[in-house]
Amino acid sequence: MNQSKIPLTSSELANLWMTYQEKTMIIRILEHFIEHADNEEKQLLQSHYNGAAKNVEMITSIFKQEGAVIPIGFTESDVHKGVPKLYDYMYDIMYLHMMTKVEMSLYALFTGMSYRKDIEDFFIGLTAESQAMNSQSTQFLLEKGVLVRPAYVSMPKEVNFVQDKNYMDGLNWFSETRSLNTVEVSLIHHAIETNLVGMQLMIGFAQVATDKEVQNYLVKGMKLSKKIEIDLGEFLRQSFIEPPATHAGKATTSKTAPFSDKLMMYNTSLLASFGLGSNALGGAFSLRSDLPAKMAFHAKDIFTFAQDGGKIMIKNGWMEEPPQIENRNQLTKGE
Repeated sequence: MNQSKIPLTSSELANLWMTYQEKTMIIRILEHFIEHADNEEKQLLQSHYNGAAKNVEMITSIFKQEGAVIPIGFTESDVHKGVPKLYDYMYDIMYLHMMTKVEMSLYALFTGMSYRKDIEDFFIGLTAESQAMNSQSTQFLLEKGVLVRPAYVSMPKEVNFVQDKNYMDGLNWFSETRSLNTVEVSLIHHAIETNLVGMQLMIGFAQVATDKEVQNYLVKGMKLSKKIEIDLGEFLRQSFIEPPATHAGKATTSKTAPFSDKLMMYNTSLLASFGLGSNALGGAFSLRSDLPAKMAFHAKDIFTFAQDGGKIMIKNGWMEEPPQIENRNQLTKGE
């Protein structure tokens, strides 16, 4: 059967719409990064930019074929050319590394929610692209000594099963808490690494936001990222592991905005959503009771933060409404 003859499902329409928003945002941010990048970094950034532009064209073509309105997303008006760079050494690749993690998660999810073969293939391709770019950015940052690897451990020599009923305790005042296992360490390391990059993003955004309410909100985001990084870092230190840190990727002192407040708020909202998912994953796979408890506490703060951001976006007319299901109650009302 000709796939184009099959209408898009609600989930396919929604996921294409969300991808359009994210890709048009990435394009605008990469334009600022590319303008100030060294040649070595520019090659990676330009590659992702070209891929994003091609994918936006593909989604636009699908929407036109389906008779759907093309979303606004983010346009040239959301990036300001010729302004000083907002972030210094290697932050552009660190940002790309973080955002490709978000993309890998999104597109893998969207692939599983696709039923029309051409849409499924589209998201399979996007997943592969984001995985390849994440790998390239990872190796680039490692070669430059910017990215910190997770802690090394002794290799296990035998298989063991949990015997101690206190294995899941993390809040026991009368006995020593067990060391973290490697699953827990990996999830904590991932969360700290992401929050360090996110914190610098919020610092830069807060410096250049033109709306005072937006600026105050971004400062809250900066402080929330720092709190999460400190809290989770303490779990590693209790097991005599130093949390990840880097000398690179800081915000500059520029006070001139390269991006619109609308774009900065959307990017913050996207990362808050990703943070909620990461906290849920970390809590689900941890077998020490204190770690899920701490992550649940963080999740509550992130959720409140995300809600407050949504209110600001709505107030300023920045929240583009996703395609809606038909309102049958309204349609069936008599004249």
